[in-house]
Amino acid sequence: MSVAFSLLTPTEIVFGRGKIAQLSERAAKLGSRALVVHGSNPDRLAGVFESLKAIEIIQTLAATKEPGLNTLLASIEQGKSLGVDLVIGIGGGSVMDSAKVLAVMLPSETELMSHLEVVGDGRPLSAQRLPLILVPTTSGTGAEVTRNAVIDIPDAQRKVSLRDSKLLPDLALVDPALTDRCPRSVSLHSGLDAVTQVIEPYLSSRANLFTDMLCREAIPKGLRALRQLMREESEEARDALAQVSLFGGLALANSGLGVVHGIAGPLGGLCGAPHGAICAALLPAGIAANRDAVESAEHKARIDQVIGWIAEVFDTSRDEALPRFQEWIAEIGVPGLASIGVTEEHILAAAQAAASSSSMKANPVVLSSATIEHIMRQSF
Repeated sequence: MSVAFSLLTPTEIVFGRGKIAQLSERAAKLGSRALVVHGSNPDRLAGVFESLKAIEIIQTLAATKEPGLNTLLASIEQGKSLGVDLVIGIGGGSVMDSAKVLAVMLPSETELMSHLEVVGDGRPLSAQRLPLILVPTTSGTGAEVTRNAVIDIPDAQRKVSLRDSKLLPDLALVDPALTDRCPRSVSLHSGLDAVTQVIEPYLSSRANLFTDMLCREAIPKGLRALRQLMREESEEARDALAQVSLFGGLALANSGLGVVHGIAGPLGGLCGAPHGAICAALLPAGIAANRDAVESAEHKARIDQVIGWIAEVFDTSRDEALPRFQEWIAEIGVPGLASIGVTEEHILAAAQAAASSSSMKANPVVLSSATIEHIMRQSF
């Protein structure tokens, strides 16, 4: 991998169980009138909201699914009149992505569409964003440390990104305790997304010394933690998976992703299935397809190393590692793409869209539409 690299990170990252106690004091240093974006179950965060004594919460906004264009446009229009000077996102990836968009667009005089990839002009953001704090309550997306926000465009049946370094927050506060007793399905989908997001940057054509250091530790740690959580609730496993999610966000922000996310973006826009479930179903076949297609000895060695970690965690041979991994994913709740609503029509449409997706640009090898289609059929 290349020795030269550049890094994009938030201004500050705070990680640790119990660190949520610092939120009020730290928020007060950035603003006094806050818009707080949260998930569908704010009761889980009642104690957090009550602790925010040092600032005034002007408005709360529930983000219950991946942010849609029309919902965001309405929220931006409403928010401009509130006089907020701070945005806090407390929740999963969709919540944090919504908070990012609001923080950059509330002070802006330009239209959101002009900044979007694929369906818009992809123009850089020009206005200075509002101060932004992101607090994850799931372990999966790493969105608290990434420079993009995924937005659902129903009219185009696509999920596209708003991508700019201004989306990196002033503070990413990661307290694993906020993920304790998270519903099993959420833990499964988000956890497999987290694992995918340390595997793909490690295999990426843009991998570097920094992202390698993160991913080498995180890949086996994430697999072990998720396997443990699927058996029993565990603070130790929650802490580990929160760290893996954070490392994955940092890694993908600086190395990119690959074929699994390249397919998952358009496929999710077409069928509406949970992003983490799509990644889970695709991951074993995606690794295998890259292993078959790469010619570089260095890339083959990296893929073999990942397969070795999977074999070790699942107590099997290297030859049986990917089939055993796929079998385990099915056993714990994602039997395949068909089980989450993917159809033949979705496969054909997604194969064409995935070939040109932004995530595919970092894949270790260029894959044809036929190969991409084959990955989906192997995952069906």
